[in-house]
Amino acid sequence: MKQIFILSLFFSILTYSQKVQILDAETHQPINGARIILTDQLVYTNEDGYAPLDKEAKGFEVSAAGYQSFKANSYQNMISLKPAIIDIEEVKIVDVDIKKLFEDIQKNYHKRYYDQPSLYDVTYKAKSFSNDKLYFLVIADAKLWSKSNAYNFRDGFRKKYDDILQMQLNNVKYLKSNSKTVFNAKTNEFSHAEMGDYFFSFEIYRLLVTMNTKNTKFSGRLLSDDGEEQLISIRIKTDNGINIEGEMHYNKADKVITYFEVVHQQTEYAPYKKTNTDGKEYEFQFGDVQLIYDFYKKDGKYLPALKKTVSDKFIIRYDGKQEERKSTTETIYHTFSASDKKGIEPRIDFTKSIWENIPVKEDKESGILLSREEQAFLNEN
Repeated sequence: MKQIFILSLFFSILTYSQKVQILDAETHQPINGARIILTDQLVYTNEDGYAPLDKEAKGFEVSAAGYQSFKANSYQNMISLKPAIIDIEEVKIVDVDIKKLFEDIQKNYHKRYYDQPSLYDVTYKAKSFSNDKLYFLVIADAKLWSKSNAYNFRDGFRKKYDDILQMQLNNVKYLKSNSKTVFNAKTNEFSHAEMGDYFFSFEIYRLLVTMNTKNTKFSGRLLSDDGEEQLISIRIKTDNGINIEGEMHYNKADKVITYFEVVHQQTEYAPYKKTNTDGKEYEFQFGDVQLIYDFYKKDGKYLPALKKTVSDKFIIRYDGKQEERKSTTETIYHTFSASDKKGIEPRIDFTKSIWENIPVKEDKESGILLSREEQAFLNEN
């Protein structure tokens, strides 16, 4: 990609006046991924703990995995969250049948999570690293339409992706690529699994397939229980070099997973050959993939708040050289409204990179702030 395209460069944590920083009350370190639920939208903090917040904001809730929630009556420019303390000596070891729990979620997914056509204002963010050096960044405001908020396998296998999910770009806030300095690992592949990753229901299906595989071992353990939600650990070990570990928050009354975070450890999986868009063959070695799905309850329905994927330690070998790749993609669902079954026009082509689609100009303030690392990257010549 030859051009470097940057919009709204100075809209950053360095100049943005209406913001809040969320810190750990004990270490005073910034909390990445803290969620702020406002009256009409929700936002998340960046790597430096900052999130956009209007000074007129009132009655909002701040939460983060591993911390106690905090309810603020009015605007504050800094909020500290207390860690959720677990007294290990008082916690009894309680095993949880996670397979049974996942099967129940899968069976009743459309009853417990909102399953009607939906329209969201979202922020889409992606960045890529090669040998720990940031070389690509895109942040865009968009509209996201979903027919049922769950993955439809029939449409996926038939590649009828527009019947499952649609996206419309409104503003490409930032776009910079130094891809000429790294090996082109892009292929012409786009599978139903890539579309499926947008949906938590697809991850539940994938976990159950893995757990039902011969010689797979799995376990769950209750880590804490506050009377309303349980924190449950997840461990899955397979024979093919893929292990899965993480945690989830489970609402006992609603029988819903409200927060889910796991790492698919795949570094022991055998490498294989791939061919890039230039027709050049290279060797590809899987790394680790962290998946995060976050939900919130509004008017009695559970709606998506965040979907994040972090890929790390992926290896690319070509011409006697080796690169280690890392990438992050996240979708933040700022607002929700009921929609119809027709979707949105115009919409992007998911088989293309997001920056190859034409945005629909819409002058709206972004619901995301740049981290210092991202700002430094954009400022590079």
